[in-house]
Amino acid sequence: MKLLTRSEEFVLLAVWRLQEDAYSLSIRDMLSEITGYEWSLGSVYTPLERLEKKRLLRSSLSNSTPERGGRKKRIYELTRLGREELLNIRAVEQQMWAGVNDAALAGGLA
Repeated sequence: MKLLTRSEEFVLLAVWRLQEDAYSLSIRDMLSEITGYEWSLGSVYTPLERLEKKRLLRSSLSNSTPERGGRKKRIYELTRLGREELLNIRAVEQQMWAGVNDAALAGGLA
């Protein structure tokens, strides 16, 4: 298992959830909506680049469209290694949270 930053984990999961619609703006929008934090494009591009270097993602350019003024967009997808990594991350997080009493944890909140 590779150690990833939390941003890398979130971006990797967003790419998986978005599937063929996983491009920088859609990833940023999903992350902003779910986390309640306004993600900048830079805060998305950096993890995308690192994840590609780690071979957890690959990207390709889409066909140009009139709606985009003839521009192409870069679409991201998980590699086999990326899918395995997501499963590993989930398994580790489940083990880390196992036995944590949510009520006791919330009891300390005012």
